[in-house]
Amino acid sequence: MIVFGFTLALIAIATGLAFAAWRRSPALLADGFTDARTQFIHLLPRLAIGVLGSGFLAHLMPKETILAWFGPNSGLLGTALASLAGALTPGGPVVGYAIGAAALKAGADLSQVMAYVTAWSLFTINRMISWEIPSMPVRIVLLRVLVSLPFPFLAAWITLLVR
Repeated sequence: MIVFGFTLALIAIATGLAFAAWRRSPALLADGFTDARTQFIHLLPRLAIGVLGSGFLAHLMPKETILAWFGPNSGLLGTALASLAGALTPGGPVVGYAIGAAALKAGADLSQVMAYVTAWSLFTINRMISWEIPSMPVRIVLLRVLVSLPFPFLAAWITLLVR
C-alpha cells in the first residue's frame, strides 16, 4: 500500500512538472519527453539486470552465514560489518540496492540492511578515490567521513525503534 501511495505521488509530481513545462512552452514539454525517453532506454537494461541479479544473488548467498553475521541477533557487530560492506561495495544504485534486497531475502535483518545502504550511500570507497579526493583536499574528505560515521549505526537503531 505504501508503494502504491508513493507511486501515485510520483505520478502527480511528474504530471505537475509536465503541465508547468507545457505552460512555459510546448517545445519544452516535447524536449522533456525526449530526455525522459532517452534516460528510460538507458536505464531499463541496468534495472532489469539489477533485479535479475538480486534474485540470483539472494539464492546464492549462504543463509546460515547471512543469519549469523547480519541476522536479527547479530547486534552491533552485524551493524559494523554491514557498514563496512556498504563502504566497500562499488557501483551505483542498481548494485547497492540489489545487494541490500538480496541480503533481506537471504535472512539479513532490516536494521543491518539499513546500515549497509546508509554506509554505501555515504562511504563508497571507490567514489572517494575517484571523485572526492581528486576534487577536494584530503582533510575535507576525511572530515566528511568522520562526521558521517555514526549515521549507519543511527539508521540501524532508528529501524529497530520504528519496527
